[in-house]
Amino acid sequence: MKPSSAASEERKKMLAVAAFVVIASALVYFEYFYTSTPTTPAPAEVATAPAASTGSSPAAAVNPTSAAKSAKTVGTTSAALDPTLHMEAMLVSESVEYAGSGRNIFSPNSAPPVVIQKPIAPARIQATLAPPAPVMAQGPPPPPPIDLKFFGVETSNGKRMAFLLHGDIVYVASAGDVVLRRYRVISIDAKTIDVEDMQSNNKQTLPLLAN
Repeated sequence: MKPSSAASEERKKMLAVAAFVVIASALVYFEYFYTSTPTTPAPAEVATAPAASTGSSPAAAVNPTSAAKSAKTVGTTSAALDPTLHMEAMLVSESVEYAGSGRNIFSPNSAPPVVIQKPIAPARIQATLAPPAPVMAQGPPPPPPIDLKFFGVETSNGKRMAFLLHGDIVYVASAGDVVLRRYRVISIDAKTIDVEDMQSNNKQTLPLLAN
C-alpha cells in the first residue's frame, strides 16, 4: 500500500503544476492583448468639413478652432473603438461657414485683371521729340564788296577820269584801266561808275559819294 500512495502524491503535484502553468499563461495572454498600452501615438483630432465649391466665388479656409472643438478623439485600442455614427458632430461640421477674399485656385476666372499704366514722358523728352523746324534753302553767298570808293569825276580832252579811294590812297582811272591789279573800270558816268572784280567775276555799280 505504501508504493501506491507515493505515486498518488506525485500525480497530484504534477496536476497542480500543470494547472498553475495554464493559469499563468492565461493571465499573460490577457495582460498583453487587452490591457497593454499601444506603442503608436494617438492621431490628432480630426474634423470633417464639406468639400470646397468650384464656382467662380473664391474658396475660403475652414476655421480649425471651431471644427476642432466639435470633433472627438478617436480611440486607438480595440476596447476604445466606437463604430457608432454620431450625427451631431457631422451637423456641426456642415454648419461651418466659409469666409475670405482670397483667390480660388480651382477657378481660372477668379484672378483680378492686371492693369498696366503707360508711363508719362517728362516735358524735356517731349520737347526733344518735337519735329525740327524746316531748313530754308539758301543760295550761294553774296560776292565780296569792291573795296573802292568813287568820290569824284573829271573830263579832260573829252575823256572822263574817275577818282577812286582805297584806304588813304587815291587812284585816277579811266574806262578800261585796272586798279590794284584786280578791279577793272568798265564805264564812268557823272554820278556812278561800273567796276568789275576780275577775281570773282563780280560787277558792281559804285555811287558818287556826297561831298
